[in-house]
Amino acid sequence: MSTARVRKVGLIGWGAIGRIVGGALAAGEVSGAELVCVVDNRPLGDAAPAPQVTFEEALECCDLIVEAAGQGVVRERGERVLASGTDLLIASTGALTDEDLAKRLLAAGPGRVYFTGGAVGGLDLLQAARSMGPLDDVKLTTTKLPSTLEQPWMEPELLDRMRTATGPVEVMSGTARDVPVRFPRSTNVAASVALAVGDLDTVRVRVVADPAAHHTRHVIEASGAHGSYRFEVAHLPDPDNPATSQVVPHAVLRSLAALAGRTGQIL
Repeated sequence: MSTARVRKVGLIGWGAIGRIVGGALAAGEVSGAELVCVVDNRPLGDAAPAPQVTFEEALECCDLIVEAAGQGVVRERGERVLASGTDLLIASTGALTDEDLAKRLLAAGPGRVYFTGGAVGGLDLLQAARSMGPLDDVKLTTTKLPSTLEQPWMEPELLDRMRTATGPVEVMSGTARDVPVRFPRSTNVAASVALAVGDLDTVRVRVVADPAAHHTRHVIEASGAHGSYRFEVAHLPDPDNPATSQVVPHAVLRSLAALAGRTGQIL
């Protein structure tokens, strides 16, 4: 008779990502994982398929918290989750561009922290390559619709160029330390690549606005003494939140399945 442990999952955030993740969990699509509660700062009523509770109540009834609510939740609540003995799966990896926060989360416990790859693949291979020696040239180019990249800090001239563009416009270039801070809802990928590579400053990032970008595109190019690597992905944006790709909640669900012990997973 099986005595496999069932992970009791609490979900923080009921937005474009959370609704799909929560719905799949509630429908029993992730064997070994059960949605027991949802945390959100808005009253959800009957919209959520599990009780809406406070953050502290979630820590009392869950052994795994899934963050699907943005970088602020990681900064404000991540350490508290881990200190309670609850595991934490982070979707908003952009928060980890704060190196001090990243160090504190990795040192916290007894709960364990995990990160989902989100909208890109190849991160496992980059981690493996990095174990042989540093990757000394890493580039990420992210291309999205202009409307999804507009930010309050942008100068009128840049906004006008983006809004009237008939072709690609470079919006910003910098390192994985700089760029996610300026685009907190659009560039978690940059932080995920940096986590795989092990160095925020090694990853050079270009953010491009393109009115023809009906698919969100990420191109990762990396090289070091032991090899060179190139990954390119193109996803449809989520219709409810075009700043994120449709595939992201399914990447979260894949991570959840691995944490729940599903066999046959590629690790």
